[in-house]
This record gives sequence, structure tokens and C-alpha cells, in this order.
Amino acid sequence: MGFIDFTFLFGFIFCLIFIGLYKSKKKVLESTYLVADRKTSLFSLVATLVMTEFNSATLIAFSSLGFLMGKKALFFPFIFLIGLLFYALTVAKKWKQFDGYSVAGFFTLKYGKSLGKIASFLLILSMIGFTSSYVKSLSLLFSEIFPNINFWLLSFIIVFLILLMCVKEGLVSIIRTDIFSFLLILIIFPMIFFFTMKADVVSTANIDFSESLFSYKFLISLIILTMFTYILAPWYGQKIFSAKDEKTATLAVIFSAFFVFILYFLAVFTTYILRQKGYDLTNPERAYPLAISLMPKALKGLSFSLLFATSATTLTGVYSAMNAMVVSDFLKHSKSAYSQSVFRSKIITASFALTSYILANVLIDKIFDKIILANIPVAALSFALLFGFYWKRTSKIGAYISVIVGVLVGTFSYIIYKEEGMYTWYWATYGIVFIFVSGIMGSILFPDKKIKLVENF
Repeated sequence: MGFIDFTFLFGFIFCLIFIGLYKSKKKVLESTYLVADRKTSLFSLVATLVMTEFNSATLIAFSSLGFLMGKKALFFPFIFLIGLLFYALTVAKKWKQFDGYSVAGFFTLKYGKSLGKIASFLLILSMIGFTSSYVKSLSLLFSEIFPNINFWLLSFIIVFLILLMCVKEGLVSIIRTDIFSFLLILIIFPMIFFFTMKADVVSTANIDFSESLFSYKFLISLIILTMFTYILAPWYGQKIFSAKDEKTATLAVIFSAFFVFILYFLAVFTTYILRQKGYDLTNPERAYPLAISLMPKALKGLSFSLLFATSATTLTGVYSAMNAMVVSDFLKHSKSAYSQSVFRSKIITASFALTSYILANVLIDKIFDKIILANIPVAALSFALLFGFYWKRTSKIGAYISVIVGVLVGTFSYIIYKEEGMYTWYWATYGIVFIFVSGIMGSILFPDKKIKLVENF
């Protein structure tokens, strides 16, 4: 990239940081920091939900499949369309009715403090895996632009910049930066597709897409896993809590599902067109960056900065959700605790950022595989959540049994079959069934002495 592209790249990143650091209130309370005072409008909620889900790790993974597999890869964006619509239909309204600070708070209210803390621990464990993978993907992306910078130093700079985007006002800062990124991405992504369509044909030879690599079993397994893990996503739940009402929460998830689907579909189609024009790469994960490189000056730098924004906004959302879970599920607080200073929230957020930075450099190798693997503790909680919302006879012991079974079936599926044996198929088809059957049987055989109901659920 030239001087103009670097100017636009850094200019956009500094705009995000400025927006994040801008302080709109004289005094920021912890309730503002964690759930934006529960006043988020429909447009703002749609924007922040889209940018929370849309990230460079999944973008690079999906777009590489378009370059590798061809048209069949266009099925993969349906994973998020179906998964998020399932969220909207089953839990969006329920979460807003609960209206807590952390999704694990529901488990505390429904099943008691012990399971609430276990749920919070499992979800935080998963989110540490997610954030580490996102940091790794973002560092790999920018290492292509700055190959001479040490990887540890580059990833530290990235995490530090991301931290500046959310540390001032927490979720309020995050939503502001998300709106800015969302508006720009709606303009830039179609332009990337447009300039790819206009690019010269470099080879007229018949392109042999590796469609045999496509697996309907893998696709179906990811759809099922997305359906039964996203309903528990703390970063989604926290933003639903920030909605101004139940209707806003439900509509926002529906709209965001279609926006996320369209953006990923467009990215996959872009790399498919790129391959059709005869472009060749030894590493398909470089396909979308290659498409960006075909953009005119200035737009190229702006497009790369958007790739930074896609993961940066996801990371800020997940860091914020982790912070909310620690504050609400583990720290002692009084009824007025959420009116206190946000200093402890800033320290917690910075600590999680540091953790993800270290793990990204020492543990994460195959990014997309590790993101899927990190969902095992989340899926384990799916019965306790859904049946806790909808079945009055769900018992504490039944919930415990389902969680234990969920962790075991996910773990053993991976140990036995691994990625090569497509463990996700066994985990999604047999494992999810085992989770729900064990939870139902446990609730029937070991009912609560006094059925504990959560009002309005």
C-alpha cells in the first residue's frame, strides 16, 4: 500500500479511537458502562449487533471457501441467518424480560448461585477462546501490511488500540463506534464486490473449484451448533439488555440476521468471482485481502481499516460482556452497586484484553477451528436455558446433569473424531440430543422439592 492508503487506514482507526474516547456524560455510572442505561434504540441496536457478529476471523474463513469451493460455499452464510433468526424467535424477548446485567444471572435466579457461577465460568472460558482467536486473526491480517514488525509487538499495539475504543464509557462507547463502522461497511463492501467484478481476467483456463471439499454434514452441524450456542452468547445478551423495550430487542435481532447474512454472502461471492477471473493463490485465506488490493487508492486503505473495525468491534463487545459477567456474577455488590464508579470495570476489561493478547500468541493456531471448539461450554448450557424459559418442570438437578453431559459429549467428540473426522457432526447431531434428553430425564427423575419459577418467563 502507498502513502495515501496508509493515511486512510490510520485516519479511520484514529476516528474509531476518538469516537470511543469521547465522553458524552459528566459522570459515567457502572449501569451506563455495562448496559448503556437500557435506552438503546432500534437502529443503534441493529448496528451494534451486526458489528458484534461480523468479524475478520469468520470473514476470512468464509471468503476463503468461496475461492476454494465455488458456488457451494454460498450456503455457509445461511449459518448465521438461521442461527440468529432462531435467537429472535426463541430468546430475544425472554432476555429483555429478564433484563439483567449478565446472561449467567438467569441461571442464578432459576437454579441457584452455584449453577449461576458455573454457567458464568463456562461462558467466560469460551469467550477467552473467542477473543484470543480474534486477536490472532487480526494480527495475521495486519502482519501482511506490516511484515517487519514483531508479531508480539504488532498484536500488543492492536489490543491496546482496541482497548482505547471501549475503556471510556463501556457499552456506550462500543455502540457509538459500531454505528460508525456499520454505516461505512454498508458502503465499502458492495464497492469491493464492484471493483472485483471490474477487475481484468488474468486467465481464461477452466477453473476447477474443489467442490468435493464441501460437506453438507459440516454445514448442517454448524447451523445446529450456531442455533444452540448463540442463544447463550453473553455479548448478544448484554446488548439485548441495553434495548429500550422488548419489541426493539426482537426486531433488532431479526434485522441484524439479514444484514449479517448479506455481508457474508457478498464476501463469499466476491472471492468466487475473483477465482473465476483466473486469480490464483496458494493460501485461499488471502483471497479477500487480494480483492481489497484491487480497489483504487484511498479506498484500499479504507477497506483494510474496515477489516480492523470488524474484529475490533467484536472484541470490544465480548470484552464488555466478560466484564459484566465478572461484576454481576462474582463480585459482591449492594443494590446500588451499579451506580458506583466504573474504575473496577476498566481494570477487569484491561485484564481480559491482556489475557487474550498472551493466549493469541502462545496457543492459537487454526483460528476457525478454535472458534468452533470454544463453543463446547456454551452448548452445554443450552437445555438449562431454553427449558428454563419454557418448561416449568425443569429442575436444578436436571440442569446440572445436562451441563455435565454437554461438556462431556463436546469434549469426547473432539478427542475421538477431531477436525479430520468432522467431530462437529457427532457433537451437533448426537451431542445436542443427549444434552436435552439428559436434562429432561434428570428433571423428571429428580424434580425440585418446590418448583421454582422465574416470573414472566
